[in-house]
Amino acid sequence: MIFGLLITWAQKLWFVPAYTLVALLIPLIIWFVLWLGFRKISVIAGITCKSVLQQPIFAILAILGIMALLIFPFIPYNTLGEDIKIMKSQGMTLIRVLGILLAVWSAGTSVSEEIEERTALTLLSKPISRRQLVLGKFFGIILGVSIFFIILSTIFLPTCAYKVVHEARENCELEPEPAACLISMAEVLPGISLSFMEVTIMTAVTVALSTRLPMIPNLTISVSIYALGHLVPVMLKSAGAQFAIVAFVGNFLAAVLPSLSHFSLEASIGGGEVIPLIYLGYAAIYAILYSTVAMLAALVLFEDRDLA
Repeated sequence: MIFGLLITWAQKLWFVPAYTLVALLIPLIIWFVLWLGFRKISVIAGITCKSVLQQPIFAILAILGIMALLIFPFIPYNTLGEDIKIMKSQGMTLIRVLGILLAVWSAGTSVSEEIEERTALTLLSKPISRRQLVLGKFFGIILGVSIFFIILSTIFLPTCAYKVVHEARENCELEPEPAACLISMAEVLPGISLSFMEVTIMTAVTVALSTRLPMIPNLTISVSIYALGHLVPVMLKSAGAQFAIVAFVGNFLAAVLPSLSHFSLEASIGGGEVIPLIYLGYAAIYAILYSTVAMLAALVLFEDRDLA
């Protein structure tokens, strides 16, 4: 009986190891491309990624995230049949928020503290330029965050599948087909992808701020940018935007700050809406362009920074 149960769940959850294998290739491909064309940047990225993984906050956030994701399927949300949607939305939001916290904290410790403690000056005494140092830090943090996403999403996908079975048993319904579990897992992948894009943007912004600001001001401004990035579109659509001053401020902030609300579609995805691939493509292009602009700003800010 136990053997048959294991086979049944293996058939339902084959998608998880397949997803994990593909996801693990992403940081490996990034590092391999850097190693081929930018050896010094790849070395700094590897050291930074190792530093991110060894930080206590990485383990703390990973443990908190895993525990929460394992508990979510058993929480009675009392939504009259909408528990699966609520659980998916909460899980995607949790992964996104924890990923941003890790990225912001890592950028502050690996860039701001190294500048303040003169460690960056020691690195620059070697044949490494300032641009290579900043770019290596950025890609190293992205590698560390991507591993963090892989860990949590690998836990999150089986819970989405199990929630379908759990709800059927709670409602005294027939055991769901494996296809239903696979669909439940596949539906959250666009949300995880969009969350990673949002974290990439916030990482670039935080690295740019870290070249000039210490840890605490950096964290404060990064949190403010994150909040405004979600609130500005709402402000523009509100009735208050009819006032000239509100419209001016809203349009200015919308032009300068990242529009993060386009990446937070947890409620829609949890509700069963299918995110078109073209939307993911446009979101990826926007994330790449904004991150590039933020990193150009970081290079300019760090170029004439006094490290002595």
